[in-house]
Amino acid sequence: MSASLSMPQTDQSGLSAAEVASRVESGQSNKVKTSTSRSVLDIVRANVFTLFNGIILTAMVLVLITGSWRDAVFGFVIIVNTGIGIVTELKAKRTLDRLSILVASDFLVRRDGRDVEVPHDEIVLDDLMWIRSGEQVPADAEIIRTWGLELDESMLTGESRTVRKSEGEQVYSGSTAVSGLALARVNAVGEHSYAATLTAQAKVYKKTVSDLNKGINTILKFMTFLVVPLCVLLVWSQIGTVGGWQTALATGEWRQAVVSAVAGVVGMIPEGLVLLTSLNFAVAAMRLAYKNTLVQELESVETLARVDCLNLDKTGTITDGGIAFSELVMLGDRAETDKRAAMQALYDLANEQNPNGTGQAVLAGLGERGYTAGEVAERIPFSSERKWSAIVRSFDSASGSAQDDARGGAASASSVILSGGRSPESKDLTWTMGAPEVLLSALDGDHGDILAQVNGYADDGNRVLLIVRSDSAVPADFGEDPRLDPAGVPVALVLCSERVRPDAAETLAWFREQGVRCRVISGDNPVTVGAIARKVRLTGEREPVAMDARELPSDTAELARVLENVDVLGRVLPDQKKAIVEALHLQNHVVAMTGDGVNDSLALKEADLGIAMGNAAPATKAVAQVVLVDSKFSHLPDVVARGRQVMANMERVAGLFLVKTVYSALISLGVVLTAIPYPYLPRHVTYVGALTIGMPAFILALAPNTRRYIPGFLKRVVHFALPGGVATGLSVLCAAWFLPPIMGWDIVNSDADLAALRSTSAIILFLMGVFVLARVAQPLNSWRGILVAFFAAAGVIGMFIPFVASFFALHLPTGSTLVATLLAMVGAAIIFFLCLFVAPHVARLVPRQYLT
Repeated sequence: MSASLSMPQTDQSGLSAAEVASRVESGQSNKVKTSTSRSVLDIVRANVFTLFNGIILTAMVLVLITGSWRDAVFGFVIIVNTGIGIVTELKAKRTLDRLSILVASDFLVRRDGRDVEVPHDEIVLDDLMWIRSGEQVPADAEIIRTWGLELDESMLTGESRTVRKSEGEQVYSGSTAVSGLALARVNAVGEHSYAATLTAQAKVYKKTVSDLNKGINTILKFMTFLVVPLCVLLVWSQIGTVGGWQTALATGEWRQAVVSAVAGVVGMIPEGLVLLTSLNFAVAAMRLAYKNTLVQELESVETLARVDCLNLDKTGTITDGGIAFSELVMLGDRAETDKRAAMQALYDLANEQNPNGTGQAVLAGLGERGYTAGEVAERIPFSSERKWSAIVRSFDSASGSAQDDARGGAASASSVILSGGRSPESKDLTWTMGAPEVLLSALDGDHGDILAQVNGYADDGNRVLLIVRSDSAVPADFGEDPRLDPAGVPVALVLCSERVRPDAAETLAWFREQGVRCRVISGDNPVTVGAIARKVRLTGEREPVAMDARELPSDTAELARVLENVDVLGRVLPDQKKAIVEALHLQNHVVAMTGDGVNDSLALKEADLGIAMGNAAPATKAVAQVVLVDSKFSHLPDVVARGRQVMANMERVAGLFLVKTVYSALISLGVVLTAIPYPYLPRHVTYVGALTIGMPAFILALAPNTRRYIPGFLKRVVHFALPGGVATGLSVLCAAWFLPPIMGWDIVNSDADLAALRSTSAIILFLMGVFVLARVAQPLNSWRGILVAFFAAAGVIGMFIPFVASFFALHLPTGSTLVATLLAMVGAAIIFFLCLFVAPHVARLVPRQYLT
């Protein structure tokens, strides 16, 4: 605690030391427990103990038991893939653990009749707390007394206008005092405060759903049902080829049988696809980081490619949250000198000790035009109760000029006195600025035309204030009892508006062209929000349909129907934003949500993709999957394009990996049914897969691609993979069935003959891999053709390098074996093109319901 500070006098003494201690002991302090729903152990367990890791790890251990470590290199993918997943989720956990809506600092409370500073956590229930300008409210409280307190509650409510607070009104933790001072009694602390309640809901961990990962997991689950029985059958069949269990155990041939079985199992699991997906997400995230876009969950890179509905928060997204002075509109037939005088008066009216947001905008706007402060004889500050402020200028009737001879654009005495003005005997000139309806109601005469003008400007999204001039003598007690002069003359309207981001209209136009439905959801007045939506052409040539959220139905299904015809929603509460996202999900929309306030955090978490601005509240950034660090709305098309690149390219290369799954399953089935030795080793699959699938797939996955996402990822991948996989499987099986009798190989009793068959099979695998790669990389009349040629040449050259040939058990065929291999390759090519020709005709014979 600090020593007593100088504050306004009050007869409130606050809590005693004993009362404070009692509340701390009973847990009524402002301390909030911080924890996430997933511990480090949970994160590690979830990433390590996966179906994919279990299959690959089991296969790797079996191979290592046999002592053939070279055939176990495929297990390296487990370490890389698991590491990427753990690091990503630990980063998300650290972000969530740091989540705090409230700024941790010292706050001033009144205890035992003294004002003392205490840390945020030491504030207790019923404390008398000073709320000072520039401070964030640390706990919910009720105003006891106020000295013009004005709060910014936009982070909580979405309402961008500052709010004046009166005695007896409630203030909520997380709001910020922008001007004035108040003494308040704390009535909710810690986990019971408004900000802590939102934080607790925002901290619930939610994993981003990836359509790509869902498709891959579907493949893995299907293969699990196939792998387990096939693995058992493969081991049994391979033991049979070496003379049965007794002979295998006595001679050690069981090791080769296990390695052969693993070759079939590993081939069926698209382990490279799982790794490439993680790496592709990571690379996309790094590329976006260069454009000041932070991706907090890797899978979210993909999600925007599927988004068809984008909910935009007005403040902080379409607008930058600031207010700009637009113009001063003179009423009636006023001279240009009158306008300069009114603008000088406007500057002085706004130039209070602690101007609010509108006042700051006026000062900035007029300051750019050369206006500076004039002399003011007396000032009545703005009051939320009065809804107006005033200044009094002393006038020298003898010289005919004001004491504060107009500066910055009002250069002469005539520029201070409006034409048609006051009598020479008057000594004072009063300027008043405030809410038009309040000022006009106090003036004599009918001002309906001015009110109509005010409403017209307000409908266009402007904040409208009225300036009134009075030549009447100022009452002596004007400072103590300020009141409006009924004889005042309306002079001008002050128009201010929220600053629209310069990139907003262009970005929204891009989304319209891409078929993404954009809606603006805001806590502001729907008329104001609708006007801004028109400015940025939210719906193009069509007039946007605006609605007050207070009129929305509570039933989610009914809400979903209403939303289909609404473009702009105002006066939206935090819970309603979340309900809106849920309603859109009922209509099978993929929803993205942008926001910057705490009031947006629940909706961001509910959306398929949450996007926070860089200047957003900490809670909002923590729950979002994507953060636009520099708060530029124009980065969203980059995010969409990167997501589309990931989805389109991964769909392209997924076919490569699934081809291997299909032919491995087919070959394994053929081996089991015909009881032949497995025609290749796991290391052969590693070599061929690296050159025809893994490395080229990584390059293809990073290529430019802006194709819009089309539902049906898994179906298209399967349709692509089946012809190539069946062709490859049949080619290898035909070689394994027909070459041994033709060549006179005894593949059961001769290791050399079995090695020859496996080398030939590996070459056929490589050839078919090149064919499939060429099909995936089309069109080949560009760098893609060079890519295919490079990896084809690399595979051939590798067989001539002694170390590579030895490590991967590759043997160059010679003599009659070379002739047989060439014939087998020709046969494989014929089978491949026949399968491509037949596949479309077979697909047409299959009922449509089996293809969806």
